[in-house]
Amino acid sequence: MSGSAIKITNLAKTYGKHDAVKQLNFEVQKGELFGFLGPNGAGKTTTIKMLTGLLEPSSGSAEINGINIWQHPIDAKKKIAYVPDQPNLYPKLTGWDYLEFVASVFQLPKDRFQAKAEELLSIFNLSNQASDLIESYSHGMKQKIAICGALVHEPAVLFLDEPTVGLDPKSARSLKNLLRKLCDEGMTAFISTHILEIAEQMCDRVGIILDGNIIALGTMEELKSAEGKADQSLEDIFLELTGGEDEQALINEITDDGDK
Repeated sequence: MSGSAIKITNLAKTYGKHDAVKQLNFEVQKGELFGFLGPNGAGKTTTIKMLTGLLEPSSGSAEINGINIWQHPIDAKKKIAYVPDQPNLYPKLTGWDYLEFVASVFQLPKDRFQAKAEELLSIFNLSNQASDLIESYSHGMKQKIAICGALVHEPAVLFLDEPTVGLDPKSARSLKNLLRKLCDEGMTAFISTHILEIAEQMCDRVGIILDGNIIALGTMEELKSAEGKADQSLEDIFLELTGGEDEQALINEITDDGDK
């Protein structure tokens, strides 16, 4: 597949005198697994909320498969799914009821819904808990049923904000493998994560945001080349670009002093 799944043009968000996101300009291609990285407060969630139509930008535009999400919100939202870092689910629904509700919103045929729901529940080991109320679920189970709900209508573009928080290692691996497979089949994934090892292993490209600005954008090879150090990890590059190296050096110094 070719062409832009997400196109961001001069996208900005201002709160009073504070520029939370400053004139972002970049594209994510169809079928790409894109990692969106940054320290706390850098503008990641604000950007994702503008891209999903939950937060109106102060200026600029965002397009999903060529559809402006603020000019044509219904058409654009038919193409996407979004899993926030803290999913708000309906506690009095069972897991299956929740998936059925999502399917009804997207007007999925019953046979298509049933097959896809059963497949996703199996992948995330939720088949035996599908008839239980969501209020009885652990945090990790809620995260998994939210991911199942996001994927049940087979979106063209999937937004995930810290998707592995609360997941056990097996479920996190299942999610990584599933996302890779779906992106290879043409879905686009836009993922925010603090776990840099996951981003390095999974993502085709990464963008690093700091103080509302994109400060790095590219493949791992491109980022390493830009920094001039082929042996650097994504964590090394991230800390160097965001100032985290100074903090780590201070921690190491304190630790070394404590060992003496």
